[in-house]
Amino acid sequence: MVSLRKATKELIGVTLNPFQLSLLDKYLMELDEWNDRYNLTAIHEPEKIRVKHFLDSFSPYLVIKNTPAKRLIDIGTGAGFPGIPLKILLPDTEVILVDSINKKTEFCQHIINSLGLNGIHVIQDRVERLARDTEFREKFDWAVARAVAKLPTLSEYMLPFVKIGGSMLAMKGDQGPSEAQTAHQAVSMLGGELTQIKRLTLPGVTEDRFLITIEKKASTPEKYPRRVGVPGKKPL
Repeated sequence: MVSLRKATKELIGVTLNPFQLSLLDKYLMELDEWNDRYNLTAIHEPEKIRVKHFLDSFSPYLVIKNTPAKRLIDIGTGAGFPGIPLKILLPDTEVILVDSINKKTEFCQHIINSLGLNGIHVIQDRVERLARDTEFREKFDWAVARAVAKLPTLSEYMLPFVKIGGSMLAMKGDQGPSEAQTAHQAVSMLGGELTQIKRLTLPGVTEDRFLITIEKKASTPEKYPRRVGVPGKKPL
């Protein structure tokens, strides 16, 4: 059995305290219960949830730790990954979770309430609409996303939320580097610049993971993101 405390220390150099571990234990129990009814994630085994959801959600810390991270937005959060574990890890960071599917945002709100987390909010909406709201457009130090879309499309979803000088971080599987090669044009059009591709390995997981960081160098043109559904159908 993988010790989440030990694995987190080995992966990101942080030792989780007993309170953080208790929050993650409760999160795991609630996810298990809701999964029986709503099938929120394809992973059901507690051991795999600890590694493939919790530990994986901590991995952005490897990139975020040396930068300002007052406000972070999680695009396509699903059952709260990586945003809720990151909030547990970084309690002083304001976190916004976004997903378009009601059952997922309901679960995230339930977890926030159950764990008594402050400074974290859930929004049910499409990012193409939300990114045009002045309350959210270019207001975040970091935008993060895991397993949402290929990088050219994902950049159009994420970069409009990032302030100049901030960054987006895409959590990718083994296709990450090749996606990064195809995304240069889209990233540039949206005001970004690829700055880092970081490889990591999770315990007991054979496939590599990649953290792809794109820094916001210039304001995103007003016409992006395009209307709902277009970025996915017609990538830049």
